[in-house]
Order: sequence, then C-alpha cells, then structure tokens
Amino acid sequence: MPALPPTAFPRRTLLQALALPLLAARTAWAAPPAGPWPQDRRVPGGVARLSLGPGPERPVAHTADGVPVLVLGDAIEWTALVGIPLAAPAGEAHIATQAARIPYRITPKKYSEQRLTVAPRTVDLSPEDNARYERERAHQQQVMATFSTPLPPDDLRMRQPVPGRRSSSFGLRRVFNGQPRNPHSGMDIAAATGTPIAAPLPGRVIDVGDYFFNGGTVWLDHGGGLLTLYCHLSRMDCQMGDVLRTGDVFCQVGATGRVTGPHLHWGVMLNRTMVDPALFL
Repeated sequence: MPALPPTAFPRRTLLQALALPLLAARTAWAAPPAGPWPQDRRVPGGVARLSLGPGPERPVAHTADGVPVLVLGDAIEWTALVGIPLAAPAGEAHIATQAARIPYRITPKKYSEQRLTVAPRTVDLSPEDNARYERERAHQQQVMATFSTPLPPDDLRMRQPVPGRRSSSFGLRRVFNGQPRNPHSGMDIAAATGTPIAAPLPGRVIDVGDYFFNGGTVWLDHGGGLLTLYCHLSRMDCQMGDVLRTGDVFCQVGATGRVTGPHLHWGVMLNRTMVDPALFL
C-alpha cells in the first residue's frame, strides 16, 4: 500500500497528535496514580504521592532539606512517596529531581489532645536520665537516616503487625502529667504482654535496643528510606541484620519505657519523617 501524502491527515488531527505528548508532560504531576501505595493525604503527618511522569531511568528526588525521597514505578510512570512532618506548616511545599522542582500543597489538620499520667521520673528527667536520653537520641537519629537498596516492592500495603484495638491515634497532642510534649508519632495497638508481633512487609533488622522512653525497641528497614518502629517490647526475638519476610514474628508486646500499660507503639517513617501508619493499611 503506497504511503499517504502529508495532506491526507487533517491539520487539526495532526496538531492534536503533536500536542498529546506535551499535554501528558504538563499534567504528569497534577494527580497521583492509582496503585497499591499509601493513601495520598497531604496534611502534616501524611504522605504525598507525586507523579514524576515517564522516563527511561528512575528519577532521583530530594526534599527541600536535601533528604532522599522514595521513588517507585517504572519507565511508564514514576511516583515519589513523600512523608510530611507533623510540624510542617500548611501551604506550598516541594521536592526536587535532577530536572525539575515539583510543588505540592499541604492542607491543615487539627489533631486531638490526649492527657496521660505516667511515672514522674519519665517526665521530669534527672541529670543522669537526661544524659542517657541525649545519647540514645543521637543514636536513633543515625538509625533514622538509613536509606538503603534494594528499594521496597511496589506493593506497600502493610498488614497490621499485631491484632488488637488501636488505643491511641497518630498525631495526638500529648500532655504527660500536665506538661505538653511532642505529638504522638505512631499508632498504639492494645494487646497483652507477650503477644507476638509480625513484620508488616519484608525488611531487615537495623536496630535492637532498650531505650529510656521507648523501652524494648526494634527498627526494620524496608528499603528506600521506608522504616518501621516497634516500641515498649517485652522481648526482642531478633538481632541486627536479620532478614524478615512479611508475617515473620520477631518480637513481643510489652509495657517497657514510658507507658500506661501493655501495648505496641508502631511507627512508620518515610524520608526521616514519622507518618500515619493507617495510610499504609
């Protein structure tokens, strides 16, 4: 069949065909794609799913502070998953890739207040306890800076690590013994001491310790700056470097550290930012 002359295509059709790639590029960041990733919730303590469009190679993205951002997807569509700090102000924010600055907007969210009564020594710290806390905080900051490969699988839907009622929600403004403290940065799940805790995703154990506030603690690294935290444990049946599959039991619920009773404090971290675990369930 002979080739058609250029005039065989109407001018309007030709212009539309040429415009499609430009339109796709212009709207690539407008809406997050569907997929088995955390909910898109652009509030303090939430997650922003930002489309980076197509490309032959995975883009490298960073927050405005230079912290690496998890990017998943494929050459057809890359997506950045950005953790938003609880202290982030409402308004414009952005991440950056090698080629562009990608803006998004944080909407305000008001969290409730929770008043708790705990042992006085865990609120008004002695010089010795404060020195211990400062040492532990420096160590934890090193753990939280982990950004490893391989990256996690595209399916980031997590299983709840222990059955039970959510006894305290993420983001609560906490008042201990009448004194305001940092907001609650995880999900508390009520369960009896000794209840087994299972990995919500494949991961590697990167920290096991007994800390002043958190008590028995384990951190799991799932790759790409996605970490999970387990606190107030009665037992840690794992050690540094252990590789876990989804559903592997690695610790037990307890009431260690600053607590009012046995429960699991479960945290999820993205780009060194604690985010609401419920967005991953």
